[in-house]
Amino acid sequence: MYILACIGVFLLAYLANAIMITVFYHRGLAHRAVTLSPWARAFTIHSGIWFTGLDPKGWACMHRRHHAYSDTERDPHSPAHQGMLGVLFGQLKSYERTLVGLARKEPEFTRHVEDLDFPINWLNRKRVWFLPYLTHLAISLAIALPTGMWVLGAAYYFGIMSHPIEGWMVNTLGHAVGGRNFETSDDSRNNHLAAWLVFGEGYQNNHHRYATSAKFSYQWWEVDLGYALCRLLEKLHVLEIRRDTLIPPPYASQPAMEPSLSMTP
Repeated sequence: MYILACIGVFLLAYLANAIMITVFYHRGLAHRAVTLSPWARAFTIHSGIWFTGLDPKGWACMHRRHHAYSDTERDPHSPAHQGMLGVLFGQLKSYERTLVGLARKEPEFTRHVEDLDFPINWLNRKRVWFLPYLTHLAISLAIALPTGMWVLGAAYYFGIMSHPIEGWMVNTLGHAVGGRNFETSDDSRNNHLAAWLVFGEGYQNNHHRYATSAKFSYQWWEVDLGYALCRLLEKLHVLEIRRDTLIPPPYASQPAMEPSLSMTP
C-alpha cells in the first residue's frame, strides 16, 4: 500500500504540474489554442508559478521564440546546436535570459509577447524566484518528517517540480527522434514516448505544423492526453477550445500552415 500511495501522490502532483504547463501555459497563453475563462486566466497568471516554478510570461515568451527560430542557432533549446544533454542546461539558461530580457524591456523578447497584458511575476521582479521551490520542499518535509515516509515526500516534490525533465524530453526527443507527418522547415519529430509521458507534447512535428491547434495528435494511433484534459476542462467551463484551428483529420484537405504567434525576425 505504501508504494501505491507514493505512486498515487507522484501522479497527482505530476498531473497538477502538467495541467498548468500543457493546458494553461502552452495551449492557453502561448498559442491561444484555447480561450481561458477570466478566472482561469487570472489564476494562471498569478498562481501558475507556484505550481511549476516557472513564470507564465517568461515561459510563453521562450516558447514563442522556439517556434520563431526552431532548430536554428537562435532557438532557445535545440538538440541540433546544443546536443541532447546540452538542452537540459541550455533551456535553463535561455529561460533565465528571457526573464532578464523581459524585465529590461528588450525588444528581442518583448515583441514576442505584446499581446500578454501582464508583467513577469512579482517573484521574479523581486528576485525571490526560489520561493515556490522552497514551499514545495517544505510540503515534502511536512509529509516525511512526522511519518518517516521519505519516499512519499520525495514523490510529491519530484512530481510537482517535474517540468525541467518533461521539457528536456520534449525539446530533445521531439526534435531528434521520431517520424514526421508533415514537411516543416525545422527538424520537429513525433516522439511517442515523450507524447505519452508529457500529455501529447512529444508530437512536435504535428504541433509545429499546426501551432495554434489545441489538439496535437493527427493519426488515430497518436494519443494526446493534453487535449483530453482540454475537453474535460471545457465541460467544466474552465476554457473553450478554438475548433477553427484544430488539426484536420488525415483525409481532409490540408490548409496553409498556421502562423506562429511570434513576430518574424
